[in-house]
Amino acid sequence: MQIGVLGLGKMGANMARRLTRGGAKVAVWNRNHAVAVQLAQEQASVDAHESIQSLVAHLVSPRVVWLMLPAGDASETVLHELAELLSPGDLVVDGANAYFKDSQRHAGDMASHGVLFMDAGVSGGVWGLENGYALMLGGSDVAMVQVKPFVQILAPGADSGWLHCGPVGSGHFVKMVHNGIEYGMMQSLAEGLSLLKAREEFALDLAEISEMWRHGSVVRSWILDLTADFLRNDQKLEGIAPFVADSGEGRWTVLEAVEQGVPVPVMSLSLMMRFASQGRHDYTSKLLAMMRKGFGGHGIKESAHD
Repeated sequence: MQIGVLGLGKMGANMARRLTRGGAKVAVWNRNHAVAVQLAQEQASVDAHESIQSLVAHLVSPRVVWLMLPAGDASETVLHELAELLSPGDLVVDGANAYFKDSQRHAGDMASHGVLFMDAGVSGGVWGLENGYALMLGGSDVAMVQVKPFVQILAPGADSGWLHCGPVGSGHFVKMVHNGIEYGMMQSLAEGLSLLKAREEFALDLAEISEMWRHGSVVRSWILDLTADFLRNDQKLEGIAPFVADSGEGRWTVLEAVEQGVPVPVMSLSLMMRFASQGRHDYTSKLLAMMRKGFGGHGIKESAHD
């Protein structure tokens, strides 16, 4: 049972490791070849390839090649190269956080070469190696049969934690909405804990509260588990910059809601709060301060940099 894995970031490398644990032989390629070589030295069932052409030649048809590259130019370049190298009946699975409409386009490009294509939303992060990855897959029934043995290794269970969602594009669409929900859950939990912390007279222990919530509470979740874990070691978070990055999927979720006319206020506001954390709200706040000064004579706080 052979599979090619292209892209050995934190998730890609761990997915390759989990595949070998499940009995698969894995051919790997990474833009930094040293990373592929290191993984091959660590895992006996991994073969490192310096070029995509070498990896494709190594695999036996019908091939399965799984991409874990950044969405955008990196994936576009590799997908174009694969289309020229693969044979009819081979399968490409794109596990990047790609836009579902791009995945539909990629499927059409591959189909013109007789190559099958699936889009896979992958969730699990750095814990996926041990716990398995939640997999949301889009593509044909034929493609699903071809990739199923590998999906059953990667998922938390052979019959759980993965779903053939529908046609091409549906996997990345479901993962996109999944990430929008994640934004909202994280934001509400962070706001609630901040509110608890602000009532200083109670001297509340956020670690104890979040740990207690993990057992029987309706807000228990994996995100709460992780939050309780880091609060146990550090509640002040003084060394953490108040900057929260946003992935493309959060934006795409909100744009999709606008396009469909479906109200998603929580997800939309959680995305806006991430923008605010990145300093994109600073000028707005300065304008508001000056407006208050203008109409009410309210004082303004001078910047420490002035």
